[in-house]
Amino acid sequence: MKFLSFRIAWVAALLSLLSWAAYGQSDSVFPAVPVNMVVTAEAHHGKDVPEVRMEDVVVTQEKQRDRVTAWQPVSSAQVGMQLFILIDDSLSTTDLGTKLGEIRSFLQSQPAFVQTGVAYMRNGTAVIAQNLTADHAQAAKSLRLPIGEPGAAASPYFSLQELLKHWPKGSAAREVIMITNGNDPFWDSFDLNDPYVNSAIEEAQRDGVVVNAIYARGAGHVGHTFWRINLGQTFLSQVADATGGEAYYLADDSPVSFSPYFKELTERAQHQYLLTFEAQPGKKPGLQRVKLSTEVPKVELVGQTRVYVSAL
Repeated sequence: MKFLSFRIAWVAALLSLLSWAAYGQSDSVFPAVPVNMVVTAEAHHGKDVPEVRMEDVVVTQEKQRDRVTAWQPVSSAQVGMQLFILIDDSLSTTDLGTKLGEIRSFLQSQPAFVQTGVAYMRNGTAVIAQNLTADHAQAAKSLRLPIGEPGAAASPYFSLQELLKHWPKGSAAREVIMITNGNDPFWDSFDLNDPYVNSAIEEAQRDGVVVNAIYARGAGHVGHTFWRINLGQTFLSQVADATGGEAYYLADDSPVSFSPYFKELTERAQHQYLLTFEAQPGKKPGLQRVKLSTEVPKVELVGQTRVYVSAL
């Protein structure tokens, strides 16, 4: 009888331990800090994106499953999206001039709850033509042709960082659309490990900003040098991929029209969510790698590869 009682107690203790372990994988029992991230649900094939609910989202951090606390559609007044168009002032005026109307139309088509702004990359800075505003017509009015001088360019990644540093922190959902050739004159090398690109990625990840990129031809020699074109497109893809955005380009030249890209970005916004989860802090604040997944079939969750986690 005593042996049976011992067996029952032992089994109960084991079940309790297993239950605690399972709980620890799905809901953290350790101190945690809230982290926000804009996530896009993408269909594996076609345009029909399956519905993804909060309970379908899995966030893994160093093999530890973090607890998801919110999953809000970005296309809603409750979230409040902010969007900056960041244009390279060294781009070809002839090339971009035919597309200014398309950029204006895209800005004017934004929902009322989206704030839009316009800035220009010049000498490594971000010159604000229009601060964030709900008046999309005013934002569209601020557009102008780029200067079209190669000397007006430093590194577009300097300009991106400048924009991020001066961006008001009032919105949890923030995106940039960079229109540039992606060429970094401060990194005259075939090496893809550009420290200035890496710094821009870290800044965007720390601030939780999604960076999208559209390749456009630069003015002068850089506009028809194949290896620089290829390298610029690669850098833009790196930034977009690491921050949960998309990079668009057409072979080694500007596309005839930006409209298909703007259409896709508009469609992506319909399947974007502001994800909030409880991250496990390290000994020091910093960027930590996370992985997104879901058991919903035929859909993939796309977000930044690392998030900034503050220390407790």
